[in-house]
Amino acid sequence: MKILITRPRSQADPFAERLLQAGFEPVFFPVIEIRPLESNVALERAIAKLGCYDWIVFTSVNGVEAFFNAADKMPEWRNDIHVQIAAIGPKTAAALEARGVPADFVPQEYVAEAILPGLGDLRGRWVLLPRAEIARKALPEAIAQAGGIAHEIAVYRTVAAQPAEEGLAALRSGVEAVTFTSPSGVENFVALVRQAGLDPFHLPGEPKIACIGPITQQAARQAGFPHPLAAKEYTTEGLVELLSHLK
Repeated sequence: MKILITRPRSQADPFAERLLQAGFEPVFFPVIEIRPLESNVALERAIAKLGCYDWIVFTSVNGVEAFFNAADKMPEWRNDIHVQIAAIGPKTAAALEARGVPADFVPQEYVAEAILPGLGDLRGRWVLLPRAEIARKALPEAIAQAGGIAHEIAVYRTVAAQPAEEGLAALRSGVEAVTFTSPSGVENFVALVRQAGLDPFHLPGEPKIACIGPITQQAARQAGFPHPLAAKEYTTEGLVELLSHLK
């Protein structure tokens, strides 16, 4: 079974390896690229005053990498390491661990809304959210409703990638499944496929649409995919398990 991988090429190899081990044939078709924001004065100021925050909530590995790439240039930030840190998902937690900063809280469900109960009483407390330039508002809105002050700082952006010829050729000949790991991936896939003269919702072979979790599944449904599937565990391992049941 040919499985299309739409996540950024720099992050696709571990997923591809798991697919190979499960007996699939991965096809790389990155539809987005991750780029850190340059000269991020807002982030530098937040790092310099970490002691003002009660929590930092990391919602993705990309956010971790962008934050610490800036923080490593300001080593004095570790003096304020008493700030509590939350991570959404095991991959985000592992990225923090690799930086020598274990997460204080990781929710069992890997979506932003699930993290709120673990943050305790937020009334009057500041929460730093290093996130994508365009991100869902559910988490900061929930923090505000709980009486907290959410300080969102954009630390990276997603941009459309150039379509890969290998991936387009595979789509034209037919793949068994297309995988999505983010709402932005869904949006850019639809645009790139249309630019290539294909109908993203009626591709050759009618591939299954497999999403990493319910948020991405909802984005796929809203985009026009009639029956997108979602992994039970919101990780690439969960995606491989979902695909294995489709064999």
